[in-house]
Amino acid sequence: MEQDDSLKDKVANQAEGGFKGHPRGLMTLFFSEMWERFCYYGMRVLLTLYLVKSLLMGDAEASLMYGAYTALIYAAPVLGGKLADKYLGYRYAILLGAVLMAIGEFLILGGNQAFLLIGMGALIVGNGYFKANISTIVGKLYKDDDPRRDSGFTIFYIGINIGALLATTVVAYVGETYGFKYGFGLAGLGMLAGLIIFYTGRAQYAAAPGLDFREAGLTIKWGMKTYQLITLGSLLLIPLCYILILNNTFEIYVGGNGFTFPLMTVLLIGLFIYVAMSLIKAGVAVSKTYRDRMVALVIFMVINIIFWACFEQAGTSLTLFADRNVDREIFGWIMPASMTQFFNPFFIVIFGSIFSIMWVKLDKIGKNPSIPMKFSLGIFQLGLGFLVTLLGLEFVDSNYMVPLLTLVFLYMLHTSGELFISPIGLSMVTKLAPKNISGTAMGGWFLSFAIANYAGGLIATLTGGHGGGEGEATAASGLIQYTDVFSTIGFVLIAFAVLIAFLAKPLNKLMHGVK
Repeated sequence: MEQDDSLKDKVANQAEGGFKGHPRGLMTLFFSEMWERFCYYGMRVLLTLYLVKSLLMGDAEASLMYGAYTALIYAAPVLGGKLADKYLGYRYAILLGAVLMAIGEFLILGGNQAFLLIGMGALIVGNGYFKANISTIVGKLYKDDDPRRDSGFTIFYIGINIGALLATTVVAYVGETYGFKYGFGLAGLGMLAGLIIFYTGRAQYAAAPGLDFREAGLTIKWGMKTYQLITLGSLLLIPLCYILILNNTFEIYVGGNGFTFPLMTVLLIGLFIYVAMSLIKAGVAVSKTYRDRMVALVIFMVINIIFWACFEQAGTSLTLFADRNVDREIFGWIMPASMTQFFNPFFIVIFGSIFSIMWVKLDKIGKNPSIPMKFSLGIFQLGLGFLVTLLGLEFVDSNYMVPLLTLVFLYMLHTSGELFISPIGLSMVTKLAPKNISGTAMGGWFLSFAIANYAGGLIATLTGGHGGGEGEATAASGLIQYTDVFSTIGFVLIAFAVLIAFLAKPLNKLMHGVK
């Protein structure tokens, strides 16, 4: 979308003077992302329960489908970032993504598995264009070495979590109380709101470079401009996503014997290797410094996978745990199980502003922890959160229900750990990557979330085969199974956090001064 003259006249005056001294475009992007996350989390918060209770799937099958969907959601930005860098520009890519996501959410209202999978496909492709590129624009609002950058990304991250908070309260309540279709429809309306805000507020972020179509995107091929061909080609990816979600594995036969082939696992690992090599190769082409920085980025991607594979139990095993083994009664009102996911964004909103100010103040006095130490501390807190379930066992009632406070404290620790990693990671990518591949690097970062989400689905299956008919566990055995798995995850994470702390110095050396 080419910049019109009225926008060009305003660009010079839009760079500064926004919220708390940040660039003006930050708040437009804040609210656009807020409503996009309302859409995404609104669908996600209901998905596992919808699969188990409406489509009557077993826990393991639902967890794997959830994991495959969320994995593809985060893998798609690899392609979306690359196409924006080379052809589409960031603005058109985001607008295209918003339209596809809105369409996908409304398709789910068809009410059966086929409509659900087609809608999921549209959401995946749309998110691929939207997610990586809006974060890239945030980074481009700031000059290199601007000390406000971490603070700006933390403010942006608060917007993400306000959207998640609204989704996990309003959409969760509406969906479980009045019907899943009303929750999904409400999420779709949120995406339309994000689309309108992003388009009507385009003058606010117009100072960011890289918004417009690239020259390659305007060339003519087969009678159409390249960006138009890419738009049509994006629609063809929807049935591919349908197939990948429905078939996490497929069988091959050799000599009459059948072998299960882990399709999603192989695809994600192969894509990770390709992206890692591409990033390092791009760094080598610039300088030895950027080579080292890209190696560091790949290492942080691996660390990020481990963190989020465990963190993302929120949408699967922790939600089913809440449904079956958590006393959710509050003064006579029973909180819907999906609504327990609201604790995470609630704490983000509460703590986010504190962390935003804290990083700036710590930097001024020279006490700001290095990025590797922030990752170590974040994983340590995540591990402690899972260990809270062992404390919950001390207060279990006669129905094998643990107090709701178990999840409150678990999510509080998970959230504080998240704030040490997620907004810092987004800022880190924009600082480590060469400018010409910033979108691709951000897409690679989101690929680590993709692998984490799929791994998270696999981890969720360890909690047992509850639900879905045969083999239904009793409340007692289910509680033991959940707490055994959660506590094991906690101890492993704490050990991993200690390992990262020991590796902090060599990682800092690879980053060549990036803080």
